[in-house]
Amino acid sequence: MKNSMLTILIALATFTLTFAQSEPITINGKKALPNGRSFPTIGNRIPQNNNKTTTITHLEIPKTLPNDIIIRHAGYSLLYDEHHEQAKWVAYELTSAETHKVAKRTNKFLPDPLVKTNSANDSDYAGSGYDRGHLAPAGDMGWSSVTMAESFYYSNMSPQVPAFNRGIWKRLEELVRTWTIEYNAVYVVTGPVLTKDLSAIGPDEVSVPKYFYKVILDYTGQDIKGIGFILPNAGSGNPLQNYAVTIDSVEKFTGIDFFPALPDLQEEQIENSLCIPCWSWSRATK
Repeated sequence: MKNSMLTILIALATFTLTFAQSEPITINGKKALPNGRSFPTIGNRIPQNNNKTTTITHLEIPKTLPNDIIIRHAGYSLLYDEHHEQAKWVAYELTSAETHKVAKRTNKFLPDPLVKTNSANDSDYAGSGYDRGHLAPAGDMGWSSVTMAESFYYSNMSPQVPAFNRGIWKRLEELVRTWTIEYNAVYVVTGPVLTKDLSAIGPDEVSVPKYFYKVILDYTGQDIKGIGFILPNAGSGNPLQNYAVTIDSVEKFTGIDFFPALPDLQEEQIENSLCIPCWSWSRATK
């Protein structure tokens, strides 16, 4: 595990923000993202025998360690990383009904009262030049006044370059909502890629990630499927398809085990395959 993580750190430290246009990321000596795609199985259809087998509670929660404390809010759960002063991951199920907004955006950023070690706050971002970038977007949390308010907790924020937050990251958030409506519900896990080599902002030294990830699981239909994204924290006009990867690639890049509650064989099939045409991309344009 130490050797694997060391390889990931080296890849992060040496790789430039132009990976989507040129060089691939390598993980354990293998191409993980050639031209934005993933190294494992890529095809034009979903693997056979990939049907939903059972109802699984908290399917969105990644694998945790014994000492990990999961913070649960009304609309999402998270694992807070005190060293980096932000969430390691934010996870939630989003249903089509929840895409209908009943609460207005509050824009009232608040420390998270459930983070016992205290989360970041206004002073950390003031004058930094970075946006307070949502991990669970406010657009996904408009289904109640409580979920909207909780989406503005600083535990759900990460420093994002403005062109990234307001550009390609926003496009991806909108695309996920489109998929939610099409597939009735999706499971989402998202967050920053946190490593030891990051710069920091503010009195609490909030780490500034070089990359962000998002993994999505459609587990509602007969043909279930998953997809991942790894994006540099920089503005980009490239198609989102360029950054689509297998969930397994995101696991290797972040060290996080996603969807461990799935049956083992099914988890392996979903996470090691990528079918770009199996997803709609109508909201993926600039």
